[in-house]
Formats: sequence, structure tokens, C-alpha cells
Amino acid sequence: MTDHAVRRRRTALFILFLIPGLALSSWVTRTPDVRDALHASTSEMGLVLFGLSAGAMIGVLGSGRLVARLGTRPVIGAGTLLMVLSLGVMGCGALATSAPFVTAGLFLFGVGMGAGDVAVNVDGADIEKISGRTLLPTIHGFFSLGTVIGACLGILCTAVRFPVHWHLFAVVVATAALAVYACRAIPAGIGRTAAAADRDAASASPVWKDRRLLLIGGVILALALAEGTANDWLPLLMVDDHGLDASLGSAVFAGFAAAMTVGRIGGGLVVDRIGRARTLRISALSAALGLAVVIFVDSPVLVVPAVLLWGLGTSLGFPVALSAAGDSGPDSAARVGLAATIGYIAFLVGPPGLGFLGDHYGLSTAMIVVLGIIVIAVFLTPAAGAQHTQPVRSHETAPPTPPRTPR
Repeated sequence: MTDHAVRRRRTALFILFLIPGLALSSWVTRTPDVRDALHASTSEMGLVLFGLSAGAMIGVLGSGRLVARLGTRPVIGAGTLLMVLSLGVMGCGALATSAPFVTAGLFLFGVGMGAGDVAVNVDGADIEKISGRTLLPTIHGFFSLGTVIGACLGILCTAVRFPVHWHLFAVVVATAALAVYACRAIPAGIGRTAAAADRDAASASPVWKDRRLLLIGGVILALALAEGTANDWLPLLMVDDHGLDASLGSAVFAGFAAAMTVGRIGGGLVVDRIGRARTLRISALSAALGLAVVIFVDSPVLVVPAVLLWGLGTSLGFPVALSAAGDSGPDSAARVGLAATIGYIAFLVGPPGLGFLGDHYGLSTAMIVVLGIIVIAVFLTPAAGAQHTQPVRSHETAPPTPPRTPR
């Protein structure tokens, strides 16, 4: 593969991560307007939002098999197309004030995002191997960048009372154009299991029986839970437990998101310098320290920098551990699929469970559970270490092999 082709493919992966971040935050910022249009109660809106969670789990669970059979390109293309079109379905549902229509749109969005996420990560692991550089943290950083851009546009559209359906339709047009450009740069055959012997070996020894992979999955679960908890509960935690007003609570969350973006975009250099396992250990320790201050210290002067430390600590957990999962043995697609599934479970199931604990014991007390899981993950991080693989320069496309491991 030529240097130009590698650069174009790397740019395509950046775009393919930017798209779901942009699309998801465009929806999230308009949920109050959609709720008002649907005249939905909080519980009814919860049922609508469940469509996204259900779709995402189905997409993730099926993606590994599809990538192994078809390769990453068709799965990425179909998943991205489904995400883009589902925004149009949600827009139509808002226009028609139809809760089932909006739920269906969220379900399709979840399926597309879940399936495409696994495939893009498999492709990202392969481009790491080809280029000999750590790229997955930066690639994931573009998802965070997309959420920032989408949130800013959504806040602006909300401020000027721009109709929800026209906003979502405009995002459909923009993301569709980006998707067409990006998908053309993804080569065919990446992630596809070519040899029957490999398939037989995979079926004889399922990846979920691999002890090292399960330990890496524990790291992903902990740091994904830390990230998902902040996404769902951080503003409320700042308001209820630290006495900040709503605007300052939102600003603290924005600081967390900014720290995530900076950590991911610049994290590749850190991983290349100190290694994958050490990076994850430092990340887990940073997240644990930041969260501990938030839980036990009642001082806004200390809590705000602690939240930034929390964000920096969680920023590299998911992408670096996913790369380690793909590098932990044969059948990279299945391994990344299993690891991503564990991460999605943490994202989607963990925060609601914390809400249940928070109702009974207080939100700060519930966060101690997250802190304990992160501390346990510190001792699991050595599983992410691996041996060097030399960069590959080739004009031929081959199934992914473990990426170079400065991690």
C-alpha cells in the first residue's frame, strides 16, 4: 500500500469516527425539543431512548461475524448508511409527532453505530500495523471532536428555534457526503477470514475462552463505565452533591469532554513512547484519582481539575484496550467484537444501575462502585502488553494481523 493510500485511508477513518459523534450529539442536543413535540413523559421518553440501546447491542453482537465473512468495508458502509438514514427517520418522526417513528429511527441508528464501530476498529487496528504507528486513540478522538461540533451546532439551532426535523435533515445531507467520500478509501477484504483452517481453529477455541482477552475486557469494562458514568451523571453530580448551578454543571461536563478529546488525539504519542500496558495503568490510576476527589472532597476548587483528570484518565481506555484485544491472538474481528460488546454493556447498562443505587444511597456513594472497579482494572492492565510487530508496506490487501505494539 502506497504512502498516499495509507494517508487517505487514515483520513477516511477519522471521518468515519467523526460522523457518529456528529450525528449522535445532533440528536442528543435536540431531545428536549423532541420530547415536547411528542408530548412524552419522562418514562415514555425512556422507552423511546431504549431503542438506541437495543439497536446498539444487536449491531455489536452481529458485527464480528459479518466482518469475518464480508470484510470491514461493506459492514462500515452499511452501518454508516444506516446511521445517516436513521437521522432522517427520526426527523420524520419529530415532524409527524410519532413516538414509534422516533423509536424506530433510534433503533436503526443503534444497529448502524454498533455494527460500524466494531468494523472501523478492526480497520483501525490494521492501519496501525501497516503504518507502524499508534492511531486508534487519535481515531477515537475524532468521535469526541464530532460530539463537540454536533453539540455546538445543536445548541445554536436550539437557541434560534430552528425546527428539529430540518436540523436533522441537514445533518443527513452533510454526513452522507462525508460517508461517500470516506467509504471509498477503505480497501476490500480487511478482517475477512480467508482460510477454512482459521475458521475451524476459531470455532474450536472460542475467543471468549482466552484468559488474556478477558482480562483486557475487564480493563475496557472499567474505563468504559467511567466514561459512560460521566456522560450520564456528571452534571447532576456537580449540581446535587457539589452545589454548582446547572450552567456550571454543564460547563464542568464540557471540560470533561474536552479533556477526553485532547487525551485521545494526543494519546498515540504517549502509547508509542511508554507502551500499551503502562499507558492503560496510568490511565486507570488517573481516572481513579480524579473520581476519588470528586466523591470524597467537597471543594469546587479541587473538584474541577479532578474532573479533568477523570476525563484524561478515561480517554485512552477504550481505544487502547480495543487495540490490545485485536492484537491478543488470531481472529482479530471476533476479538475486537467481544471487547467492544463488553464496552457497550458498560456504557449502556452501568449508568442506569448507578441511578438505581443513587436513588437509595446517594449519587456520590454509588460512584464508589465505579471507583472500586477502576482500581481492580489497574491490576489487569499487564494483559495489554504484547510483542513488537514490524510495520508492513505492501501493495496487496491482506486480512488484519496484530498491529505493531508500542502499547
